[in-house]
Amino acid sequence: MSSKINNIAKNTSYFTVALVIQKVISFSYFILLARNFGPEDLGKYYFAISFTTIFAIFIDLGLSNVLTREVAKNQAKAGELLGTTLLIKSILAGLSLLTAVIIINLLGYPSITKQLVYISVVSMILDSFTLSFFAVARGFHNLKYESVASVIFQLIVIILGFLVIKFNYGLKWQMSVLALASIFNFLYAFNIVILKLKTKILASLDKGLIKNMALLVIPFALYGIFQRMFTYFDSMLLSFFAGDKYVGLYQVTFKIIFALQFLPMAFTASVYPAFASYWTSNREQLAITFERAMNYLIVISLPITFGIISISDKLISIFKPEYIEALLPLNIGMLALLFLFVNYPVGSLLNACDRQKRNTINMAVALVFSIILNLILIPRWQAVGASITVVAANFLMLSLGLIVVPQIIKYNKKKVAVIFIKTLFASFLMAGFVILFKPFINIFLLIGLAGVLYLLVILALGGFKKEDLISIFNSFISKNIPSE
Repeated sequence: MSSKINNIAKNTSYFTVALVIQKVISFSYFILLARNFGPEDLGKYYFAISFTTIFAIFIDLGLSNVLTREVAKNQAKAGELLGTTLLIKSILAGLSLLTAVIIINLLGYPSITKQLVYISVVSMILDSFTLSFFAVARGFHNLKYESVASVIFQLIVIILGFLVIKFNYGLKWQMSVLALASIFNFLYAFNIVILKLKTKILASLDKGLIKNMALLVIPFALYGIFQRMFTYFDSMLLSFFAGDKYVGLYQVTFKIIFALQFLPMAFTASVYPAFASYWTSNREQLAITFERAMNYLIVISLPITFGIISISDKLISIFKPEYIEALLPLNIGMLALLFLFVNYPVGSLLNACDRQKRNTINMAVALVFSIILNLILIPRWQAVGASITVVAANFLMLSLGLIVVPQIIKYNKKKVAVIFIKTLFASFLMAGFVILFKPFINIFLLIGLAGVLYLLVILALGGFKKEDLISIFNSFISKNIPSE
């Protein structure tokens, strides 16, 4: 049992470190693109990725989650399960490819956009099959190879992408870089399954197995479809109603938020097993753990939110002068960070406590709300409208989840509210300090001083204790269920 726990901890640590490195490289690559392409070209590039990313979920439909779970239950059946999954995905990939090509042509986009979508489709299909190979590895309780691959993938992208920019090969070759990295990932993952995990892929048309997998995949598929559309559909609407320029401007906000998601993802990865365990054994401790998770993520998210807003002009100056229009959408969009971060423990609690269907319903409601609000705001205010929608939709998603929480546990709402108020005050003070001294102090030194100021204020207010800081640190390096 001890070795199994250590293995889980080691695997999660691999994945967490890889996730951080991946996000850093990915955001660095975005800066490289934004410094060399104007908002319109960047908009075309990311529209093609957003467009195909939505279709990618219709290839996987949650099959990878089911594959991991079923392989973990019976590793001897890994080859048969993988073979059946690949057969199903081959059919779905063909249908998704055909649908994507038809729709992009019906929408009347220019030739360059269509070509970018065609190239991106190659990555979409390869990445979906790669996901299945790594799903088998997860079933064998091995995240090391996937972690290594995710970092190598980003390194290939940034190195080849830099060369494409240096020799001025244009957008098509820039997109081809992703396809080349996807080819590497596919071959790497395939070899891991065959050579390292010794899995023989058995293509099976067992109707019983296919029917069983189809039934298991439904809840994963619905949530995956809603989540993917919730995340990427705004870029498609922006492109259609406002043009590629505004997709490019909006990507500044999107990429910063996306890059920072590793913080709540890594944190909730550590507390989710505790939620699941305490749900069956200790409801009182479940409430305490949930409350702490909420407090931690409030204390983390608010200073990041107001810190980025206070230096947003400096961030925008990294890019081309044409990106100055991204300043207002960025400042508005960053307000969504609090709701996004805090929703992680709320969603994890619902999933761990048999409320996953409600989580899916909440995501569906938030998606419909997001689409309607985007249809109203984007034609009027372009990227600003999309940023307002992101804030409102994430607030709604969090609110819908918080309505359910009291049905599961009784936690101290007043204590969480007090932490929020104290953290908000400390964050405002920190942001004011940054704005006041920004013209006179080096930005990197200023960020460090602002961080120290925030910690001193939050500790002085009693909003956080030294033990809490140690506990947060431990939550990122230890994945065992916390003791009572």
